[in-house]
Amino acid sequence: MTTMTKRTVLSTLLLAGFGLLGSAAQAADEPLRIGLIATYSGPYADYGRQFDAGVALYLKEHGGKVGGRTVEIIKKDTAGPAPDAAKRIAQELIVRDKVNVLTGLDFSPNAYAVGAIATQARIPTIVMNAASSAITTSSPYVARLSFTVQQVTDPMARYMLKEGIKDAYTVVADYASGVDAETAFKKTFTAGGGKVSGEVRTPMNNPDFSAYVQRIKDAKPQAVFFFFPSGVMPPAFLKVWKERGMEQAGIKLYATGEATDDSYLDATGDVALGLVTSHHYSFAHPSPKNQKFVKDFAADNGARLRPSYFAVTAYDAMAAIDLTLQKTKGDASGDKFMDALRGLRFESPRGPIEVDPLTRDIVQTVYIRKTERVNGQLVNVEFDKFDRVKDPAKESSN
Repeated sequence: MTTMTKRTVLSTLLLAGFGLLGSAAQAADEPLRIGLIATYSGPYADYGRQFDAGVALYLKEHGGKVGGRTVEIIKKDTAGPAPDAAKRIAQELIVRDKVNVLTGLDFSPNAYAVGAIATQARIPTIVMNAASSAITTSSPYVARLSFTVQQVTDPMARYMLKEGIKDAYTVVADYASGVDAETAFKKTFTAGGGKVSGEVRTPMNNPDFSAYVQRIKDAKPQAVFFFFPSGVMPPAFLKVWKERGMEQAGIKLYATGEATDDSYLDATGDVALGLVTSHHYSFAHPSPKNQKFVKDFAADNGARLRPSYFAVTAYDAMAAIDLTLQKTKGDASGDKFMDALRGLRFESPRGPIEVDPLTRDIVQTVYIRKTERVNGQLVNVEFDKFDRVKDPAKESSN
């Protein structure tokens, strides 16, 4: 058998397994099966818990239906960044579980791995968190309802310049999203006349921040911008920052909102007080829609579980699927679904959002916030904003 023949046979088998050698879409009156790939165990298990809570709230508000179809959610655990597992799970969800839509995808490596499967299966894939810029270029069947790291980093660089910062150090986690943050910050900051006088990339697993922080203290920049994924890394860095007396040394600190993720803010504690961050959602966002969202979320989950940006995007992803299926009259087949999704606009608890018709990426407001104690709670209080921000990595292609 020739190599070409082998490829043809393999392609035919894949398409047959994915159910694409006949009618591509299930009838619109059948249940909509959604495969949710997320982290449900290990140090990042809160990601999956927040996804579930956001999905459940939307379905509760809409009688368990989206686009007129009842919904079945099939959840799968990757236990963290695990692209091989994510790819295998996506294949199983499509071939064995016959899902119509894939979603979840908290870590960028997992989203990249699923992109190839989405293309082969021609199945709509809605990213609920993974924030590396190039993810939506991995497949024409992938759209993102969350954010990109570059999208929230660029406004922070602009804000710091506005505040008179001209000399900054960058500290990022050494993975795709960290590199995105470093790249976007440096590009915008230097274009505005600033200088990046030092750069550090730290390992994801058990980094000791003491040496890094001491190096920064010795370098004496005006400010430091840092990016770490939500969870265990930001509190550890902030603790060392306080212990080394960096504020007293006159070095200002800025970050993206992962550093003060609402889900972890109480546990992070007072080391977060005064930190200025840029992000697309705060638990304390004052809009009526968010106030209702927070109230309903607490009614379902108790006051101890705050909705984070993971929960909001999960809620919005369900809204996007719902609105898209309303346009297609319940048809979830890949090409029809993706065509209907392009250019979609609606009001989210975070504010107005839209899906860029060219890039299938999110366009939204990015807020500048400060961590304060309000009524006994640590919250991210918004005080400035940048409207209709696109991913700067894709703006040149628009």
